[in-house]
Amino acid sequence: MSRKAPATPAAPASYGDAVQQLEQLVAGLESGQLPLEELLGQYQRGTELLRYCRDRLQAVEDQVKVLDDSGAIKPWTAE
Repeated sequence: MSRKAPATPAAPASYGDAVQQLEQLVAGLESGQLPLEELLGQYQRGTELLRYCRDRLQAVEDQVKVLDDSGAIKPWTAE
C-alpha cells in the first residue's frame, strides 16, 4: 500500500487571501483538535503563506519611493 504525496496547495490569489488563510490556519492550530500529521501539514502551509506575505510586502515597500529636498529618490519610511 503506497501513500500518495499530498497535493501542493495553490499560491494565494492575493495578499488578502493569504492573510485570510493564515487566520484560518491559526484558529485550527490553536483549537488543539488536529491530529499530529495534519498539524504538521497545516504548520508547513502556514510558513508558506507567511513567506508569500513577507515577499509581497517587501515588493510593495521596494516600489514605494519618495523624493527628498534635493530631488533624490530615497526609500519611504513611515513616521
